[in-house]
Amino acid sequence: MGFNQEQKKAVLHGPGPCLVLAGPGSGKTLTIVNRIKNLIEGYHVRPEEILVVTFTRFAASEMKSRLCSLMGKRNLPVTTGTFHGIYYGILKWAYRFGPENILSEEEKYQIIRGAVAKQEMEVFDEEDFLKDIAEEIGKIKNNRLDADEFVSAKCSADAFREIYKAYEAHRKSLRKIDFDDMLVLCHDLFAGRPDVLALWQKKFRYILIDEFQDINRVQYDVIRMLALPENNLFVVGDDDQAIYGFRGADSELMFRFKEDYPAAEQIVLGMNYRSTGNIVRNSLKVIENNEKRYRKELKANKDSGQCVHVQETRDPNEEAGYVADEIEKRMEEGVPAEETAVLFRIHTDARPVVEELLKRKIPFQMKEHLPNLYNHFIAKDIQSYFRLAMGEGVRKDFLQVCNRPKRYIGRDSLSGTRASFEEMRKFYCDKDWMMDRIDQFEWDVKMLKKMAPYAAIQYIRKRIGYDDFLKDYAFTKKIERSVLDEILFEIEEAARPFADMGEWFRHVEEYTEALRLKEKKKNENQEGVRLMTLHAAKGLEFDTVFLIGANEGRMPYQKATKEREIEEERRLFYVGLTRAKETLKVCYVKTKNGKAVDPSRFVDELLEE
Repeated sequence: MGFNQEQKKAVLHGPGPCLVLAGPGSGKTLTIVNRIKNLIEGYHVRPEEILVVTFTRFAASEMKSRLCSLMGKRNLPVTTGTFHGIYYGILKWAYRFGPENILSEEEKYQIIRGAVAKQEMEVFDEEDFLKDIAEEIGKIKNNRLDADEFVSAKCSADAFREIYKAYEAHRKSLRKIDFDDMLVLCHDLFAGRPDVLALWQKKFRYILIDEFQDINRVQYDVIRMLALPENNLFVVGDDDQAIYGFRGADSELMFRFKEDYPAAEQIVLGMNYRSTGNIVRNSLKVIENNEKRYRKELKANKDSGQCVHVQETRDPNEEAGYVADEIEKRMEEGVPAEETAVLFRIHTDARPVVEELLKRKIPFQMKEHLPNLYNHFIAKDIQSYFRLAMGEGVRKDFLQVCNRPKRYIGRDSLSGTRASFEEMRKFYCDKDWMMDRIDQFEWDVKMLKKMAPYAAIQYIRKRIGYDDFLKDYAFTKKIERSVLDEILFEIEEAARPFADMGEWFRHVEEYTEALRLKEKKKNENQEGVRLMTLHAAKGLEFDTVFLIGANEGRMPYQKATKEREIEEERRLFYVGLTRAKETLKVCYVKTKNGKAVDPSRFVDELLEE
């Protein structure tokens, strides 16, 4: 394949620092492997003196494979790996580290799980929560922050501090390091042992870094040390696709590079070979609203193609119906299901689409773990109320909801596996005020029996007082009330189509089983429409992309309040837009959870002439 002018300039770059700004679909991997070839053949650099750093093992493997193919199937001794892999290799050499010194991911999560359990916290989806806490621990280490001053986005500052301390104490007692410690230890090794640093500087004379916008402070500091004294540092990235600030990546470092290396050549790969002209032009209309970015001219190699379509729907259920209709049309037009993606901001946004695809038997697959709405404690409470209404007098259900809201009913008032209101009355027979509460409880349960699930949930919330219980619960547990309200509204909306509780329970079982099977087959090469978050979509491309839930509060996410956070949210939206090759449809709703909502400001930017 021939190169365009900018690709050629990057491929032929010789010694010295270079910053390559690679727009979406601009052929950056092609450029990197051909630069390696040119270093070996044109500049006679020994392959073992070249280090290529990527952010995932998959990317490292693909880079090796592409290079091998380009070099006539020769497997050259170019070192290719992730930051963690490279730094571990250095520590292994310096300290004789072995696998027994590394904390496995399984061990890491076990320790965090134990530390969280001691805090007695109510967690919706344990897998997601533990992952978030692990990322925050990593953020502290990667940016060399003070754990005592760190503000967690997932739990109270006190709870996080205790979790962090317990995790570190347990890890040290095992005499093991985690993946983030590798970066810190490597930094300390180079800073404290100039002789060791000099050996590795001599070994790796030419360094190439892919996805440079995702680098963190410690990684950058180590790479800068390693690149001295020659500074043959060739970094490739796109500041417009820096979306991992929550993991500790520092997009500012892309701008810092030019300050640290004033003589660095700067090249823009601006030709997009992936998307149509309309997709490129419209996505630029959005991202150009960011103040902190490199200005670059991006063009499409393809013609204009279809117009980018913005769809307004009444609510998430209508949105899911619209998306399913359009997917069926694309499949009838010959677009394979695997070439279609539905992208969303957070996992819970996927629930209506998942239910619609299951109903229509449209095959789909999920790249990530999707939390089951019906496993949330609020859903468990509603299920217990429903089972009591259906006459299933199980003690467990009575205990689940007897004090939600507070009725002051003690656990010892019920014995055995079965339970009844009569048994409670016998226990409290000498307390008239308790008898009144039990009578009301029984009356409410009888009222629920006559109702469809949607009406029953409204009755539980307003008449029984479950909304007031959640308000108190959020206050005492220091949880944002809006998070709990959203879960409750989601359950309520999902119940709307069902005529009776039996039908609703059957749906819950079918949905739960479908998610279980999808989770089990997650890593298999499956068929079907791709469902994933915007973060997970980075680096991928599809013929057709649906971006759903493009509303204020979702895109940008409600917790993004500072300008820097808003700009990262805009970059995330831009990443979603630029995944599409031919067809791009952006959807927003007018009402969500019974309230009017506004389209995203990014949609407004998309619609501006």
